Amino acid sequence: MTEQVAVEHGIAEMASEAYVVGFPLVFDLDQVQRFTREGLGAVPATPYNVFGHARSLAGPESTFVSINNDTVYSVAQLDLGVGPLLLEVPAVGDRYYVLQFVDAWTNNFAYVGSRATGSAQGRYLLVPPAWEDEDAPEGATVIRFPTRVGTIVGRWAVAGEDDLPAVHALQDALTLTQTRESFAPAAGVPEVEAAPSEALTFFERMRVWSQEFPPAEHDRRALETYEPIGLTGSTPVGELPEEVRAALEEGYAVGRQALESALHTAVPLVDGWQVNLHVFDYNIDYFEVGALDDPQWQRPDPATRYARRAAAALGGLWGNHAYEAAYFPTYVDADGEALTGERTYRLRLHPTPPVGAFWSITMYDLPHYFLVDNPIGRYSLGDRTPGIVYDYDGGLTITISAARPTDPKAAANWLPAPSGAFRPLLRMYAPGPAVLDGSYRLSPIERVPASDNDTTPPIDEETD
Repeated sequence: MTEQVAVEHGIAEMASEAYVVGFPLVFDLDQVQRFTREGLGAVPATPYNVFGHARSLAGPESTFVSINNDTVYSVAQLDLGVGPLLLEVPAVGDRYYVLQFVDAWTNNFAYVGSRATGSAQGRYLLVPPAWEDEDAPEGATVIRFPTRVGTIVGRWAVAGEDDLPAVHALQDALTLTQTRESFAPAAGVPEVEAAPSEALTFFERMRVWSQEFPPAEHDRRALETYEPIGLTGSTPVGELPEEVRAALEEGYAVGRQALESALHTAVPLVDGWQVNLHVFDYNIDYFEVGALDDPQWQRPDPATRYARRAAAALGGLWGNHAYEAAYFPTYVDADGEALTGERTYRLRLHPTPPVGAFWSITMYDLPHYFLVDNPIGRYSLGDRTPGIVYDYDGGLTITISAARPTDPKAAANWLPAPSGAFRPLLRMYAPGPAVLDGSYRLSPIERVPASDNDTTPPIDEETD
C-alpha cells in the first residue's frame, strides 16, 4: 500500500466515524426545517416559536419515523435567538401528557408533564444557552436550552374520537410568548446549498451546523479531531482537495451501512425483543426540570454513546427516556427469523405490561418505520383498544398478520401487518418498576403453523 493510499484510507475511516457522530445533528435539523415548511403528519407547517397541533391521531399519511398512534402531538420548533420564551401549560387533570425538550444534537434535556411536574397548571421560562440569570416571571421555572434551536414534542393521551374536543381545548391553552420585543424573525437553521453528491451535502451540513449549534464541551473535542477532513473550518466541503472528497464519499457509504446494521444489532435481544431501556441515555451533560441526573440513565463511554445516539435518531427520532416511556421493538420471531407479512404470528402477553399510564404495540413497515395502511384503520393495539378480548387468565393473545383472521376472537385482537417485512414496537408510558429493573419479560412472537391459520385476505371495511 502506498503512503498516499494509506493516508486516504485513514481519512476515509475518520469520515465514517464523523458520519456517525454528526448524523443525529444533521438528521434532527433536517426534520426541524421540514416541520416549519411541511409540518409533521397531522401537525401543519408551523413557524418557529409557535406550537403546531395535530387534531387527530397519526396514520399512514404521517411519514415520520416511528410516529406513535396513541397520542396527539403538539410540536414547537424553538429559536431562542429572539430571547427567552414564556411557556404556559394548563391543568390537565388525570390525563397523561408529556412535553419533551430536545436540543439540536437530540439530547432529551427536560420534561414537563404528568410524571415530571404533575397535572397542575405551570409556567416555564425557556432561555438560550448564554442567558445570564435575569429575573424570571413570578412563579416561572427556568429551563435552559443547550442549543439556540431546539424542539418541544408534546404528547396528549386520547381515549378515542369522542375525547378529541377535550384534548383540543388543552392544546389551545398551551402557549409560548416572546418576552422581549423583536422585529427580526427567528433565524432558524442556516440554509446549506446542496453539494455535488449526497455524501458531500451531508458533510457540508455537518460542518456548518456543528459550528452554529455547538455540542457539549467533550463532544466539541471529538469534533476537533475531524479537522484533517475539513469538517471544522470555513472551507465548503465541495471545495476540499479531491482526495479528501473521495474519502468523505467512502466514509459516508461505510458509516451509513454501519448505522443501518446497528439498528438490528446494537441492543441485546431478550426473547427476540430489543430491550431498549437505555437507548436514549446518551445525554450526560444537560439536566433541566424532569430530566433525571442519575448514573442509571447515563452512558458516558464515547465508543458506544455516539453509535447509540445515531441509531436512536434513525430508528426513533425524538424518543423519550425509558423512565418516561419505554420502547421495545422486535424484528424477529421466536426462531430468530425476520418478521414478514407472508406469515401469521401470535403474541401472548401474560401478564400485560405493568404501567402507570398505558401501553400499546404499534406496527411499522421496513425500511421506513412508517405506520401501515390496513382495511380496519388499526395501526396499534393496546390496553385502550376498544373491543379487544382477554384470555380467561387475564392475559391477551394478539394475532399479527397481513391477512384478516376469520376467528372472531383473533379478529378482535388483530394487529394488521404489511405484506412484506415489518417491525412491531411496544410502548409503555410511565413504565412500572418491573419494566425498568428488567424483571418484566415479554414472550417472543410465535409463528402460527400454516395448518392453524384462520385468516382470510383483507376485506375493505365498507363491504365487510
